Amino acid sequence: MTCREVTAQHFLLSKAARTLSIKRVIRMTEEEAHATFVHIRFAENDGLPFCVWCGHRSVYTITRRMKDTATDQARTRTLFRCKDCLRQFSVTSRTIFHGRKLAYTDILHAIACFVNGAKGVSALQISRDVNVQYKTAFVLLHKLREAVGDLQIAQRLRGEVEIDATYVGGHKKPTNKVSNRVDRRRVPQTSGKRRSLVIIRERGKGGRSVPFVGTEKEAVIALPYIIAPGTVIYADEAKVYNVLHARYDVRRIDHTVEYARDGVSTNLAESYWSRLKRSYHGVHHRFSTEHLGAYHAEMSWREDNRRRANGDQFNGMIAAALGHPVSRRWKGYWQRRAA
Repeated sequence: MTCREVTAQHFLLSKAARTLSIKRVIRMTEEEAHATFVHIRFAENDGLPFCVWCGHRSVYTITRRMKDTATDQARTRTLFRCKDCLRQFSVTSRTIFHGRKLAYTDILHAIACFVNGAKGVSALQISRDVNVQYKTAFVLLHKLREAVGDLQIAQRLRGEVEIDATYVGGHKKPTNKVSNRVDRRRVPQTSGKRRSLVIIRERGKGGRSVPFVGTEKEAVIALPYIIAPGTVIYADEAKVYNVLHARYDVRRIDHTVEYARDGVSTNLAESYWSRLKRSYHGVHHRFSTEHLGAYHAEMSWREDNRRRANGDQFNGMIAAALGHPVSRRWKGYWQRRAA
């Protein structure tokens, strides 16, 4: 035993956390990228394609020569045809990438960059890294957020759960002269774009979280659909949580007096806000009110998967996207048409 104190290495600093090489993803051929999509999309059938329309397992591969509008060169497109219903489909048909125009390698490159961003990644950064238009990167990232967001809100929490709320957006610049400045915390002095966010988070290693966009009062109404019966809830002194005592074992902490007492606190839920607000200020600089729920869901997914290797996050993100149906919001977004 030396005089130097031995401390355990944080998981994110260990070799086990680094199982994804962006260099390897970039060097993939289009055929290798397509094989990756096929393996993940049809994992339940040992990576063997089946018809996405009728479910029949007898399919065969067809290839088409087509012109790549980006490089003005001919390339081969791999499709499948079902022997039963005779319909053609690709590996991204009826998924959130339905109708995609990007190459498979570009999509994988964007996903790799997305999962490696500890505090998130902006559409501008992806547009530069993958060399695509900002509009393309914007829609692609929001498709990924929608895919993982649906996974997050579908969870049902149990055990010990913490709940907390915060406000995001609605920044109003102070006036130049001190004599003209007002208390911008008061409702009449806000910009009207300030929104309330709620996070419901399980305690314990590997604890899951569910994001909620709305006030604490609205979140309390939805809690029976999010939290299983018999769950212990930790909340602050807000009066809106009083109604929960009739249904759950609720333990409260008065933040006007102290932040923790005998294991009663909401510190775990509050730590989530540090990730979200660092993403807000340091990566995106602002969240659009219209898309606030998408960013909230992304940060919740990142928090739940923070102790998974980036390679597992990469595969999980692809699986979530390929398991999600066509996005009714983002397909044809810039053309302003419904999917």
